[in-house]
Amino acid sequence: MSDLDPHPAESVCEPTPGPGPVAELYPAREVPLGGVRGVFVERVLPQRDLPAVGAWCFLDHFGSPTVTKTGAPPDIDPHPHIGLQTVTWPFEGRIRHRDSVGSDVEINPGQLNLMTSGRGIAHSEYGVPDAPAGHGLQLWIALPGHRAAVEPHFEQHRDLPVYEGDGVRAIVLIGSFAGLTSPAMAYTPIVGADVRIDPGAEITISLNPAFEHALLVIEGQITAADTELKPGPLLYLGSDRSELRLVSGTGAHFALIGGEPFGEELVMWWNFVGRSHDEIVAAREDWENRRVERFAQIAGHQPDQRIPAPPMPALHLKPRKRRVGTDRSRGL
Repeated sequence: MSDLDPHPAESVCEPTPGPGPVAELYPAREVPLGGVRGVFVERVLPQRDLPAVGAWCFLDHFGSPTVTKTGAPPDIDPHPHIGLQTVTWPFEGRIRHRDSVGSDVEINPGQLNLMTSGRGIAHSEYGVPDAPAGHGLQLWIALPGHRAAVEPHFEQHRDLPVYEGDGVRAIVLIGSFAGLTSPAMAYTPIVGADVRIDPGAEITISLNPAFEHALLVIEGQITAADTELKPGPLLYLGSDRSELRLVSGTGAHFALIGGEPFGEELVMWWNFVGRSHDEIVAAREDWENRRVERFAQIAGHQPDQRIPAPPMPALHLKPRKRRVGTDRSRGL
């Protein structure tokens, strides 16, 4: 999972306190992966006014039924990451993942795949021959400063806790939800859950009021926080909610993400999450200069089989501040 934009913007995300309970809709934007013949995904994080939800700082929905442009899923050659965890959660399709810490696994539906880049990792993603077209979510989690240089590692979890209630079923991907905790390694207080509710369901789920939360519909329609939702936009729910009422006539499948408001300033550029412009420059130089002590060679790939880093922007960008209370926001 990667940002393949050849001219990525550098942005600084300033820490912001939780805004209290709100209901803000953030539209998805279609982003190409793999060039003009590649696949388009719907990206809902980061947004100009919402750079993160807790430590969640990147969210793509690939294979979305609302994407207007189609293409073959690209094979993504080796490329680097620092300062983040990548989360791959497929609903359909299969992906071969290889990385510089020696992982070589097939990613299948129902398996949580968590790669912690720490001080530096490189990986590749290739389609599996004869596998169906992919559909799923790809996300990034920013690592806190005291863990940003942790040793890189990869986890794959096939046995995740499942909450089942009247009209609702939730798989806990990472963090804790409904009294259940995922075995996936989390470095910040966080939650990620895959939730399905039955047709005609009217339910209330419990939330951690210290977290901010957001909801993305994958399939179906749902009303949450008095807001009607269908696949596409992200509903940002703010913080200070102990529960959330959900109603669906058709039934729905959605992702719930949340966490404590991230209290650190972040610089995000290309596939890097850091704390300063200089840190990003150093990571880029290490990748371009093939410094194997940081980004080791991936077994099965030739040394020149890699994605080069884009040029750095000429200027620093000003800090990007979260804006709450715009005309798309409705305080509750």
